[in-house]
Amino acid sequence: MHLNSFLEYLSLEKKYSTHTCLAYSKDIESFSQYYSNHNDGCDFDIADYSHIRRWIVFLSDSDLSNRTINRKVSSLKSYYSFLCKINILDISPLISHKSLKVGKKVIIPFTVEEIFKATDDIGESDFVELRDKCIFEMLYATGMRRSELINIKLSDLNNLSVKVLGKGNKERVIPLLEDFVKLLDKYIVSRADFVGNKSLEVQWLFLTNKANKTYSIFVYRIINSYLGRVSTKLKKSPHMLRHSFATHLLERGADLNSIKELLGHSSLASTQVYTHSRLDKLKQVYNQSHPRGRKKTKL
Repeated sequence: MHLNSFLEYLSLEKKYSTHTCLAYSKDIESFSQYYSNHNDGCDFDIADYSHIRRWIVFLSDSDLSNRTINRKVSSLKSYYSFLCKINILDISPLISHKSLKVGKKVIIPFTVEEIFKATDDIGESDFVELRDKCIFEMLYATGMRRSELINIKLSDLNNLSVKVLGKGNKERVIPLLEDFVKLLDKYIVSRADFVGNKSLEVQWLFLTNKANKTYSIFVYRIINSYLGRVSTKLKKSPHMLRHSFATHLLERGADLNSIKELLGHSSLASTQVYTHSRLDKLKQVYNQSHPRGRKKTKL
């Protein structure tokens, strides 16, 4: 098995994050365990498509969604492509595989009113309130990912912009709104008082209540808490602020290419998902605006 070499390839050459490499590893090990159990402990490098197909049926019988199964198979397909790349295999057993059909996933964004209500409810009286408000506003004002926010350093701020490190270790600079910069300046002053004489040692922009670097579930709890006060929507995560950011820009006339650059997407196809949730509104505008769609008025 050449799994370790594959993971090194993903990390060093493809520049994938530790989290992404771990996800690939788990998916591939899932098949490795299944194959070993059904083939007397043989190395799954020599598996053929019939073995993989039986694994897919097993996953389906385990009530996994088609989307999850496709992700696992995609990880395995990347592994076999790597084995072909380093001349371990002549051809991948998944070369002709077709993904299982999945329904379109419609994500309902938060309304502008819900976003504004949530931020209005966050005070500015102390470090914790200012931090929470800035985290919320930073995610919505920029559309950045949670992981990008967590890794922002003070040195990444530059007047009316912030530099973030996105997927594949790609840097991008995102503009900041003037009103948000005023709030951020107020937080930075409060942050300096909170950190005290350790200010030179602590470079992360956003800190926990113990002056440590924030982490994924910490940011999630903040966003979930404030959105929970203004909305009954089931999903109240930082990603929903990213989704709302893109949707609201699109509704107000921003072009997809600009949104793509702001979000840090590598292809326009990733950005186009945000157009689906607004289809009903577009239909309504279309029917009201198109001459054929207007109701005839009686004279």
